Amino acid sequence: MVVTDNLSSHNSLATRAWLEDHPRIRHVFIPVGACWLNLQEGWWRIFRKAALAGQSFAGPPEIDQATRPGTSPAQRPSPAMIWGRPAPPTRRLRRRYVYAP
Repeated sequence: MVVTDNLSSHNSLATRAWLEDHPRIRHVFIPVGACWLNLQEGWWRIFRKAALAGQSFAGPPEIDQATRPGTSPAQRPSPAMIWGRPAPPTRRLRRRYVYAP
């Protein structure tokens, strides 16, 4: 299965003809308004904000220079995901009773 958004190029005549020639591949569209399902959308938003916002480029070297800082956070390993709710804090006693014999 290939999951794509509703961009017109994903539903073009050439794409549909290619899919007819490859029956094992099934084309599925994400629901309209559910762009958060497409993980690339979030990455592109962060990339545009970090590297391309308000920029104009004279050539490929300037584009390369601007995109390196924008993609360097994506190269770092992400922290481990912890599922579930954290354990409740241990309860401390306010008073300790000592019984004298």
